[in-house]
Amino acid sequence: MSKEKIYFEATDLANFGKITEWQEPMGKKFFDYYGEVMKEGALTVREKALIALAVSHAMQCPYCIDAYTETCLKVGADEEQMMEAVHVAATMKAGITLVYSTQMMKHAKKISM
Repeated sequence: MSKEKIYFEATDLANFGKITEWQEPMGKKFFDYYGEVMKEGALTVREKALIALAVSHAMQCPYCIDAYTETCLKVGADEEQMMEAVHVAATMKAGITLVYSTQMMKHAKKISM
């Protein structure tokens, strides 16, 4: 390890379940909600895992990227599907950024008149 401090430590992911230690009722509600949302429903568990992987990248959470990479592989997603999901997230993030340029263009035109 370099001398630089590493903010995100992979071992912290294993401690995620301990979030209930300091606020058990809220932590339990989160895990109950999470469990309900992530089970098979209108979307398959595999589809939900791919969505979660894409969101993990868009939100830039290294813990979630690690967790959902493993989950995707466990539920039958392949590397090509996983990368395609990440590209969907990247495209959305780019589009969301670019759509705000319409506000800039409108404002620039307004003050240039």
